[in-house]
Amino acid sequence: MNKIMLIGRLTKDPELRYTQSGSAVASFTLAVNRRFANQNGEREADFINCVAWQKSAEFVANYFKKGQQMALEGRLQVRSYDGNDGQRRWVTEVVAEQIEFVGSKNDNAGSGRQDYQNNNNASAGSSLGLGEEIVFDDNDLPF
Repeated sequence: MNKIMLIGRLTKDPELRYTQSGSAVASFTLAVNRRFANQNGEREADFINCVAWQKSAEFVANYFKKGQQMALEGRLQVRSYDGNDGQRRWVTEVVAEQIEFVGSKNDNAGSGRQDYQNNNNASAGSSLGLGEEIVFDDNDLPF
């Protein structure tokens, strides 16, 4: 079983790109606090590279910014490619399958609590209509 669950803060705004075939891909890094303090009593964090594809990529790029908390469920992927210098490069990253807002409304710039699941089919998603604009009134939010 290959399943990863993370809660962390974005280290910078997600980077949205499109492949030659038109698929959206967003790259971002989550800073995830370690459970225990180090010998100096300080909490350390791991910086974990993540990637989201298709509608999930657009969701992340449109609704998440640097510093916001995110809950992510996905899988670990290791891939390789040949660099411009001819050397083989290895990349380890988490491929996001489900993404949710975490934290207060103010932490998420008033975007409300929504989640998005990438099932790679037409029924993927939550209450977000695929490709629809989210319009809401702050008074409608339960928090």
